[in-house]
Amino acid sequence: MNTIWKYQNQLPAVSPHHRVLLGEGQTPLVRSRSIGASLGIDNLYFKLENLNPSGSYKDRFAAVLVSEMNAKGQKICIATSSGNTGAALSAYCAAAGMTCILVVVDGAPIPKIRQMQLYGARIFMVSGFGKDPAITTAVFDELEKLCRSYQIPLPISAYRYCPSAMQGVQTISAEILETLNGQVDHIFSPAGGGGLTLAVTLGVLAENPATHRTKVNCVQPEGNDTMASSLRNNGTAKAVSASTTTVSGLQVPGVLDGDRVIENGRKTGGNGYIVTDERVFAWQKALAQQEGIFSEPAGAVALAGLEDAVRRNEVNRKETVVCLVTGSGFKDMASVETNFGLPPVQTVDVGQTIALIQPFL
Repeated sequence: MNTIWKYQNQLPAVSPHHRVLLGEGQTPLVRSRSIGASLGIDNLYFKLENLNPSGSYKDRFAAVLVSEMNAKGQKICIATSSGNTGAALSAYCAAAGMTCILVVVDGAPIPKIRQMQLYGARIFMVSGFGKDPAITTAVFDELEKLCRSYQIPLPISAYRYCPSAMQGVQTISAEILETLNGQVDHIFSPAGGGGLTLAVTLGVLAENPATHRTKVNCVQPEGNDTMASSLRNNGTAKAVSASTTTVSGLQVPGVLDGDRVIENGRKTGGNGYIVTDERVFAWQKALAQQEGIFSEPAGAVALAGLEDAVRRNEVNRKETVVCLVTGSGFKDMASVETNFGLPPVQTVDVGQTIALIQPFL
């Protein structure tokens, strides 16, 4: 089975016997058939992280985290999640025979919660968590103390908390650069707390820090601008008073990995982009209808950032660009119902069916 452990020299040392494998990593890198041309980009690619086992890039994180715990004989996993981390940890804990307890953000999408529950996880939603910085910090601090007292990790997909497990996410860069023979000019990455974007920068810089050509760009919804504007304007990461974006998974008002994202983003020559929720949902629909890619809203954020970069003339036609599609559209069906006004499905008889089809022929 070809998984992230293909790059085991870039990952923590875990014996093959203790690795928990579900087929994570080695996701397709597909060339745009339509959107690239509409944006004036000849070589646009999408990294389909939505095709990981539990439906998001967080499987790379969970695969390493749970494998490390398995090697240490730890049998209970306590974690926080806005959705995808919890789903990934639930899946890998189920595979490893571990108990999984998840504290989820206020308003986490029900489909993601149901996915966690079906894997067997116990779920607790905390009012204000993920929306109010003070509450969010308190949740992290209390859980950190609890996990420390029981000598187990607190699996938060951020380098601040789980630097070794986040190395699993760095394999995204290794796969992209290997597939395109290092000829990548831009990677656009969505950011909430910044862990994914930091992982991509670290992966890019690890390849050849002296001669790399790949700029890693950080894209955030305007309702959660903790680092992207600061990357652009030479500032530092700043918490927001409340995360107001409706893009699930990117509602992280605290700094977390923000300062390191800014530092490493600058090293790669990357920039920061702020996008509206409206444009994110528009590109979510375009991905589905023009490319056949069903992404959750967060997975369309990178593409919204590319649109802004093109408008600013910060990407040129001949450059090779990769946008990360981070999670499956099935993760947040409520956003589909809310944002796209899709028509009801008619129930008709056979004769009506033929008559209704005729206008399309």
